[in-house]
Order: sequence, then structure tokens, then C-alpha cells
Amino acid sequence: MAKNKIIQVEGREIVIISDRQDDFISLTDIAKHKSEDATGLVISHWLSTRFSVEFMGLWEQIHNPDFNVTEFRNIKSEAGSNGYVLSSKQWISKTNAIGIISKAGRYGGGTFAHRDIAFEFASWISPSFKLYLIKEFQRLKEDENVRLNSEWNLQRTIAKINYHIHTDAIKENLIPREITRQQANLVYASEADLLNVALFGITAKEWRDRNPENRGNMRDYAALEQLVVLSNMESINALLIQQGVSQSD
Repeated sequence: MAKNKIIQVEGREIVIISDRQDDFISLTDIAKHKSEDATGLVISHWLSTRFSVEFMGLWEQIHNPDFNVTEFRNIKSEAGSNGYVLSSKQWISKTNAIGIISKAGRYGGGTFAHRDIAFEFASWISPSFKLYLIKEFQRLKEDENVRLNSEWNLQRTIAKINYHIHTDAIKENLIPREITRQQANLVYASEADLLNVALFGITAKEWRDRNPENRGNMRDYAALEQLVVLSNMESINALLIQQGVSQSD
């Protein structure tokens, strides 16, 4: 789900819509640096220039397989001529563009563009404003990376702790005292792979065979959500072992 975030650029709030794939920056907020009351007109003037149309068209052809190239060529032939005006909504509807989006709503609404496009628009507004925008955007992404890494490390630690709980349950309830260490290790691997197959779809050995160049194990390369699920699975499995539930059940 996309989330709204706000950065401060030269005392002005700039809204950013972020999800796991892309960041879209508010052109409406950037346009306020030039005109508070005519942001739509500012955006249209920028879109209507030949340079902007060519840039937008190239971006779409790289990122958008459904881009209407024929309509783009028609627009490019008219761009820059006297009296020609192109709005963001016209650009989107005519070319099936994805680099610019229009959001309705009193709060958080307006015209948004992919960061690549937003930076170009900011450059047209003011080179200094563009520089400060890039710096603040980079700071936001760095802060997000630090937070995500901290969360990942925390969940990895929780997974390791739960793994010890998990192996203790195996040792106390599944492994007879008289079997060899090798046999005991086979039981551990069996229980661990039960979770590996349920969560990752492969055993630890299968992962190592497919990823000989990677160090560690598949859990070291797991996503944050997978580690959360893994932690809960290990706790539940330890409880089921203590209750005497068979592996097949």
C-alpha cells in the first residue's frame, strides 16, 4: 500500500507517495515555489515545452510497455508551438502514461510524478530548488534504509532466539538419549526443513545447491516479512513438539 511522506524543501512541504517499487513526488507542491495559486497552469506550461515532451516520452518508452507512441508523436509535433497547452490529465489520457498520476482529494491530492520526472520539473522551476529537493529526498531514503535494516536485524535476532527454543524442544522431546550425534543432527535438519519447505518452498540443502556463491543460509537472505512468519512458526512448532504432535500432523 502506498504511503504519503513529507519532506521540507526551502521551508515548503513536498508530499511523496511511496510504495515498495517507486516514489512519486508532488508536482503541485513543487509548482507552488513558482506560483501559489496557479499550480496547474505552471505544470501545463512545463509539459507543453518540446524538451519536456521529449523527456517524458523517452521515460515512458523505457518504463511503460503500454505507452501510446503514436499519440506521443502527435503531441511532440505540436509541442512548443504558439498557444499549445498540454495538461497532465491530457498527457495521461492520450498516451496512457504512468510517469505522472493525478490524485483527487483536498488533502494529499494533486499531480504527482515519478522522482525522475519530478527532478526535471524542479530543475525547470529553479536549479537551486532542485538541488535542495534531491538532497532532502536522499536524506529521506537514507533514513528509511537505516530503519528497515534495524527492523531486519531485530527480526533476524528474534528468529535466532526462537530457533534455540525450537531446537531445545526437539532435544527434550524428540531425540532419544541413546542415538548418535549424527542421528540427532538428522532430526534437527528434518524439523528445520519442515519450516523451510513451508515458508521458502525448498530445503536448506536445495537452497545451498542453487546458491553456491552465497554465504550463510536462506534465512540470512529472507525478507523482513518472512522472518516475522518464521519466528512465529518456530514458536508454534516448538509448542507442537512439546505436545507430542507428529511432524506429519
